[in-house]
Amino acid sequence: MTNPHDTRAEVRPGDVLAGKYRVERVLGAGGMTVVVAALHTQLDERVALKLLLPQALARPDAVARFGLAARAAARLRSNHAVRVSDVGTLENGSPYVVMEYLDGRDLSTWITQEGALPAEQAIDFLLQACEAVGEAHSLGIVHGDLKPANLFCVRRFNGQQLIKVRDFGFAMPTTAGAPEQLDASKGVDARSDIWSLGAILFELLTGAKVDNDPAPLPSAVLPGAAAALRPILARCLEKDRDLRFQTVAELVSALRGACAGV
Repeated sequence: MTNPHDTRAEVRPGDVLAGKYRVERVLGAGGMTVVVAALHTQLDERVALKLLLPQALARPDAVARFGLAARAAARLRSNHAVRVSDVGTLENGSPYVVMEYLDGRDLSTWITQEGALPAEQAIDFLLQACEAVGEAHSLGIVHGDLKPANLFCVRRFNGQQLIKVRDFGFAMPTTAGAPEQLDASKGVDARSDIWSLGAILFELLTGAKVDNDPAPLPSAVLPGAAAALRPILARCLEKDRDLRFQTVAELVSALRGACAGV
């Protein structure tokens, strides 16, 4: 997301959308969409609305893709996927999707503010994300842009830290995606998400990003307890996706096995 005060959004605090969502503030704007925090005036509940920006409305493909993405995200039931509660169309023809409002911070911000995470915490966060990603894959949904910024950490009433994966269906792949995402002829499948999950775990553990052609992981990169994760990371980050874990379930099994050594 770019500058949350981007004037292209054409949405301002105080605006009432769809007759019931009063905009409180703009949370962020990307190339095609804007996300705002709003209050459901009838339920007195804070929500997040994702809307298409005006320039995207002129593109039928963008409007159609937004609708498909909203329906895909609404099918997810995992507690670790951002919940979609409503979809609709505004008076100006812009489709919108209503999601749960998240109060916390994404893991990219976490790393920037606090540095790398302890191995045990990093594994816990990734396993939570895997639950949502695994459900999506079972429904034929590939995220396509998994990264720390799309993993949001909220704190529940009991103090537990809960990971929410956002942008299912809405993802626009970045240049930091799996190697095959650089070659459109190869296509993207569930194993592309597995590469990204490995890249996320590496970044959580080290504070460093993985490029599209990672070198072998030396022992110095993950010393101590986290060393048990090196073979898991290496397999996730294989350039040849046939050599990666083939399913999220396989990755989860390996992570749980490594927990004993962390």
